[in-house]
Amino acid sequence: MRGAYPRPMSEERALAAVEAAGLAYAVTRHGRVGSLEEAARVRGVQPRDIVKTMVVRRGDGDHLFVLVPGDREIAWPKLRALLGVSRLSMPDAATAKEATGYERGTITPFGSTTAWPVVADESLTGEPGRRISLGAGAHGVAVTVDAEAALAALDARVADVTG
Repeated sequence: MRGAYPRPMSEERALAAVEAAGLAYAVTRHGRVGSLEEAARVRGVQPRDIVKTMVVRRGDGDHLFVLVPGDREIAWPKLRALLGVSRLSMPDAATAKEATGYERGTITPFGSTTAWPVVADESLTGEPGRRISLGAGAHGVAVTVDAEAALAALDARVADVTG
């Protein structure tokens, strides 16, 4: 088939997990993007609807996913207070891949090799029909889903964790 290419196994795993969750979704495949605004434009969403999946280390071999809107950053004091810990860190790229099965820049909680807990910023909720776009396991590939349905499928803990 002209223009077709084999999907990376990590993309297959992510999309299979989205399907297994029963979510309606759209896949966008695009090349490198130079900004949040460009990523939003090619995915057909607003910058705030691009969701960064951050892998956060609580301790040795203990991680979680934090879902953050593209136009926001983790507020570390808020996240530490929510989790009841005094220290959190971002793992290096190799540790993040070992913990999730995904390379940095492709990480998604869908299909992770370990089902780490998910914390989602509360700004992602409260708008019926809102669609968000997350990484889908491969560079330049995203999946757009209903925000409320995705957070429910991930059993996400929703809280104010950004600033």
